[in-house]
Amino acid sequence: MAVKSSPTQEFVPVKEVRDGVIVLKDDSLCKAVLVSSINLSLKSYEEQKSVLMQFQGFLNGLDFPIQILIQSRRYDIRPYLLLLDARLKEQEEPLLQTQTREYIEFIRSFNENVNIMRKSFYVVVPYVPPLASTNSGFMGKITGLFGSNNTQTQMLKDFEEQRTQLEQRVSVVEQGLGRLGVRTASLGTEELIELLYKTFNPGEGSSNVKMPTQ
Repeated sequence: MAVKSSPTQEFVPVKEVRDGVIVLKDDSLCKAVLVSSINLSLKSYEEQKSVLMQFQGFLNGLDFPIQILIQSRRYDIRPYLLLLDARLKEQEEPLLQTQTREYIEFIRSFNENVNIMRKSFYVVVPYVPPLASTNSGFMGKITGLFGSNNTQTQMLKDFEEQRTQLEQRVSVVEQGLGRLGVRTASLGTEELIELLYKTFNPGEGSSNVKMPTQ
């Protein structure tokens, strides 16, 4: 008996990405926030304890769930090697040419023998709208048949209201992490699409999303 295969898209819970928001197939929303890391090993015992207590207080103070996502990917050093090659061609001093060439070979050999990994940290903030605003019931379908324009307008209005609620949650998360000394950057539409694509295609390179400097 032949087995009917299902398209891969059926297993992806994402409906669309719009205005910096991921819309899932169950009509819930979520945003992803890129966050910096803290190296606790460089801090004293008292500083470590303080950071952990503050983080515990941050989590206990939330009245909504969050998801912490960590992506570890092999670092792509090809752009760096191309930059070094360009510098080598511009170098006129023989000694500096030799040193630059040896350095390039060292980096290339080191990368072949050791996996240089890059870790990215994200906090995913969800928002599940009230069931009454989804228009997914029988009356919602009837309304869609006889008043599509009004329904479309209401859907846009609902989305903006729900996005506002989601943005408020994101603001709470960013402020809480900021008190810990963690920098944050809310992902836009293109960055979210890139993150989702590379999440479902783990063979791709590292993300181009950059953390803003203070």
